[in-house]
Amino acid sequence: MASSLTTFTDEAKIALDTLSGRAAGLFAPSLRLGVTGLSRAGKTVFISALVHNLIHGGRLPLFEAQKSGRIARAFLEEQPDDAVPRFQYEDHVAALVNDRVWPDSTRAISELRLTIEYESASGWNRMFSAGKLSLDIVDYPGEWLLDLPLLGKSFADFSREAMEMAALPVRADLSEGWRTLAAAIDPNVDADEMTARRLAEGFSAYLRACKLDERALSTLPPGRFLMPGDLDGSPALTFAPLPALAERRPRPGSLQAMMERRYEAYKTHVVKPFFREHITRLDRQIVLIDAMQALNAGPAAMADLERAVTEILACFRPGRGNFLTDLFSRRIDRILVAATKADHLHHESHDRLQAIVRRLADRAVARANFTGADVDVVAMAAVRATREGTVKQGRETLPVIIGTPLKGERINGDTFDGKTETAIFPGDLPEKVDTVFDPSVASPDGGDPAIRFVRFRPPKLERTAEGVTLSLPHIRLDRALQFLIGDHLA
Repeated sequence: MASSLTTFTDEAKIALDTLSGRAAGLFAPSLRLGVTGLSRAGKTVFISALVHNLIHGGRLPLFEAQKSGRIARAFLEEQPDDAVPRFQYEDHVAALVNDRVWPDSTRAISELRLTIEYESASGWNRMFSAGKLSLDIVDYPGEWLLDLPLLGKSFADFSREAMEMAALPVRADLSEGWRTLAAAIDPNVDADEMTARRLAEGFSAYLRACKLDERALSTLPPGRFLMPGDLDGSPALTFAPLPALAERRPRPGSLQAMMERRYEAYKTHVVKPFFREHITRLDRQIVLIDAMQALNAGPAAMADLERAVTEILACFRPGRGNFLTDLFSRRIDRILVAATKADHLHHESHDRLQAIVRRLADRAVARANFTGADVDVVAMAAVRATREGTVKQGRETLPVIIGTPLKGERINGDTFDGKTETAIFPGDLPEKVDTVFDPSVASPDGGDPAIRFVRFRPPKLERTAEGVTLSLPHIRLDRALQFLIGDHLA
């Protein structure tokens, strides 16, 4: 699908940008790593933990370059793109380490350059390599990726699909107010700013309701309606789908003509530049998935998450080029799909979590007709907020996780205060992966799902006898690093 998102002019600009970047890379090798995921998947935490562990020599036994002692040092440098906001690493680490609060979620695109000085494992490479790699980490909301398919859809297509999704059983009650308002308006009436505003606000409220924990839905374009940034209130965000559109061209000056014009402006001025200036420049990609939130919400949320991952993967440019094609076009040759918050489960369930996400990713890869890149799956926690233990319940010994639940989290009727450390048995993920996607599977009492997870505060960091704070603890961050950048440090 990515090939249909650009024009010949776009491709020419991409080629010039790529050629310029390749020329600079001859003297200063760099790798652009995209980090994305839907809201609350842990993008900010992942980047902060990755940088913190590399700078502070964290425990990364599966990251070969670190394990073998070949990394001399890692340090932050000025990023190459002056027009892109800097990822505020220092603020995010301070929130994690000092305040024990999770940093603010990604609301817009940001970037950070981490330079790694290393010694190659190959004598031949040591002769010709500078032993220095600049890792440009690009953080962007996954919701923005879900806008890219709009580039190939007319306003009528967008309206029809949005109405069909809004009428699904899992969404119908949330969208009822907006659908009632839209059905009462004739698209052929004269354009009116207040009518457009009421429709846009009703549509946005429905999308926001879909994001709440109770539904945890993922496929919610347009993404900027949820994260408007500096576009809040602009005409480019003041439109909404309309029902029962006629196939003929709208009457000039009508509400439909206004909505269609603003929809096209959104694609031209918001979606297309994002794709051309950022997505087409990536070399590697990690897609973070909060499967826990979807599992809590049930099979309908899992099916919607699968749809979102399919659309996200379809937006990338996968594959491997050759020396000539690589001069003019970047391809993403490795993509890691990571199930985050594995620390919310006992390690005995990690394989099951990974199997669930692998099933989701494999189906998404097949449906997106996605080929040419290495795709891997991992269950991980960029920052481990819990430790493991066991408790006795009668004659049975249960594996539990121990941590401090966030204030207001609830389980089994108990509400946590955000201060008390608690041992929790989160339940076991099902052995059969298909059951979490099956709407016929419900909780035994018809109430909350049988599997419930709570969110925890960041951990208290350990200190050495000399008072030095150790690096952020994690689960399989080293495995993720090895897959994403290990070959460039060989």
